[in-house]
Amino acid sequence: MESQFQFDWQAAINAIPFLLEGIPYTLMISFGGLLIGFVLGIFFGLLSINKLWFLKWPATAYIEIFRGTPILVQVLFIFYGLPDLIGTSINPFTAGIAAIALNSGAYISEVVRGGVQSIDKGQNEAGLSLGLSRTQTFWSIIWPQAFRRMVPPLGNQAIVSIKDTSLFSVIGVGELVRQGQIYIATTFQAFEVYFMVALMYLAITFSLSLILRFVERRGLVSV
Repeated sequence: MESQFQFDWQAAINAIPFLLEGIPYTLMISFGGLLIGFVLGIFFGLLSINKLWFLKWPATAYIEIFRGTPILVQVLFIFYGLPDLIGTSINPFTAGIAAIALNSGAYISEVVRGGVQSIDKGQNEAGLSLGLSRTQTFWSIIWPQAFRRMVPPLGNQAIVSIKDTSLFSVIGVGELVRQGQIYIATTFQAFEVYFMVALMYLAITFSLSLILRFVERRGLVSV
């Protein structure tokens, strides 16, 4: 039996203004969460390579828990489960940022750990021989080199986190997918609308990829 389906370009175009309203939420949740996640990643990443067990173990536990559970489960727990514990409701936007922050923070922790440990130990010895303290050696010599090596995986994590926001429609966050669902409920043109949603996500992530490639070509990244 032949399909009678024909792509309605006009319907796809008509959906664009409504879908665009979800992009600010997508970007604010993803980049707001990533900013907090970067801070968490540095903190727990450095703790995870600490020789003191009472610092290392909690960091390792955080990393394994949030890397080992789906982000969808995490955001559902934050939005629906956590209010039972704290006795007050949580805004969907806040829950989305918290989920991105905690999830990306766990992955960034591993990026930080790997970046720092990839630097030759001779760099640390060189700093100490110059009369620098261990703290000064780390932040002046080790960290700048390690951070340049972290840029590509950090960029990849940013792309993943942007796409992860599509899951937050389940808690009513007005991001791209949620806007698409609302529009489809009134027009019943799912193929065209989701096609445009996919194109918008692709435009965002591809733009970020181009920026990362530009950074690499400028020699700001060490491999």
